[in-house]
Amino acid sequence: MINPTFRVDGIDVYIEGQGPEVIVMIHGWPDTARLWDGQVQALAPHYRCVRLTLPGFGAGQPRRAVPLDELLAGFRRVIEQVSPGQPVVLMLHDWGCMFGYQLAMRHPELVRRIVGVDIGDAGTVEYLRALPFKAQLGLFAYQAWLALAWGIGRLGAVSLSDRMTRSMARALGCPTPPQGIHAGMNYPYYITWTGTHGSYRGVKPFEPLCPMLFLYGRDKPILFHTRGWAERVAGRPGSQVQAFDTGHWVMTQQPEQFNSAVLAWLKA
Repeated sequence: MINPTFRVDGIDVYIEGQGPEVIVMIHGWPDTARLWDGQVQALAPHYRCVRLTLPGFGAGQPRRAVPLDELLAGFRRVIEQVSPGQPVVLMLHDWGCMFGYQLAMRHPELVRRIVGVDIGDAGTVEYLRALPFKAQLGLFAYQAWLALAWGIGRLGAVSLSDRMTRSMARALGCPTPPQGIHAGMNYPYYITWTGTHGSYRGVKPFEPLCPMLFLYGRDKPILFHTRGWAERVAGRPGSQVQAFDTGHWVMTQQPEQFNSAVLAWLKA
């Protein structure tokens, strides 16, 4: 892994590329800033790419659950440092979407545009009502498994918790190498299902306040957005929605098509 440019509140920050516009990239579970390697290669000649590794996700970082307010405060400090006085583009995936969407709603002055990948209004009442019962069971099963792995690790069974986490990542088709995956990455699921560390129960349903590009994979058992939400996004000025014949990790499964879509939208 490349060395971080600097660290803010446990968030490792990597800066590459040049250009007048800053793109801040936030990954999800169970990834790190390396998720965006292909995007940095394509975007760095035109944009200043600032990718983050979430606290507790990197190798050697303390395993602790980070409350949402603390995490968003860290993101804000990063943006204010890398792009003082100028809003940025957010590029988000998985839990990075949930966190980045909340940041954009709390601090709209920091965000100019959003590229959201594969997560829309998941978690809302509208979404859960539209989800078939079998899909609800599948959603609960993998999230509860990861939350349990986090709890087991906190009790001292670190090796077992890591094996549980890697087995689920393998079952879900995660592209991250197994040696880079550990149970310390599971705290968002633990917070979700236990309501501890401030919980996520106060988060607001996300409706973009700025132009948004929403890209998602349709070749998977569960979609993480409703049709109505995607239609509302597509109907907003300057926004687009595009589906890919991939699973959850669109940017690694069809990187050339993904990068072309992002570049075309950003330049437009």
